[in-house]
Amino acid sequence: MDQLDGTTAPGEYDPNHFIDQLAMRLRAKNDAALCRILGVEPPLVSKIRHKRLPIGAPLLIRVHEVTGMAIAELRQLMGDRRRKYRIGEGLGDRPLARMH
Repeated sequence: MDQLDGTTAPGEYDPNHFIDQLAMRLRAKNDAALCRILGVEPPLVSKIRHKRLPIGAPLLIRVHEVTGMAIAELRQLMGDRRRKYRIGEGLGDRPLARMH
């Protein structure tokens, strides 16, 4: 949860920290420059910054391709401290597709 001063606790999901760290490592002056380097549309970064969209696997893979950073390191930057990630985790509220 956010603390009273608006910061997040260590290890907590913080998309701004993730984006800021990427910008610093890629020497991007602002979000627009970061988007150009990553080859993504600016609204994607804006939505992630404002917590309207989670950092998804396609973006993590793209960042990995551009930076060469390990996926585990990227997950660490975004505050994901799980030891394992299981396929389908977080999809429990979605209906299962029927097999024909």
